[in-house]
Amino acid sequence: MTKIPMTADGHKALDEEMKNLKSVERPAVIQAIAEAREHGDLSENAEYHAAKERQGWIEGRLAEIEDKLARAQVIDVTKLDGDTIKFGATVKVVDEDTDAEAVYKIVGEDEADVKAGKISITSPLARSMINKEVGDVVEVNAPGGLKSYEIIEVDWI
Repeated sequence: MTKIPMTADGHKALDEEMKNLKSVERPAVIQAIAEAREHGDLSENAEYHAAKERQGWIEGRLAEIEDKLARAQVIDVTKLDGDTIKFGATVKVVDEDTDAEAVYKIVGEDEADVKAGKISITSPLARSMINKEVGDVVEVNAPGGLKSYEIIEVDWI
């Protein structure tokens, strides 16, 4: 069974989503199905079919979350340090073509949010930065072509 790395915050967010699905969403969709059944003929009842589809999505998402939580390898980023980039590092890079700086935190797949500066450990950029240090240059195949970034800072916040 493959472990899934995630931060403590990522684990907490998944756990909260699971609790919300079980205690709020699931009962609401069960109620919606019951109400739709009262309207009669189910074969042409759009409300019923929409509620059943939502129920299927909720149950599928719950199974996915439960699997991920069971395989979670929670990594406490506050206890990490060093100059080498690994999971949980916050990395400041500069694009060698445009001189634009960016800061990325390497997190688990479910935590990734590029707009918030969080990239998945499985992303091409994060994979290229793993085991690198300040001063190293990484190259990434981006949709617009090959991009080069110089690592200018590694932090553990």
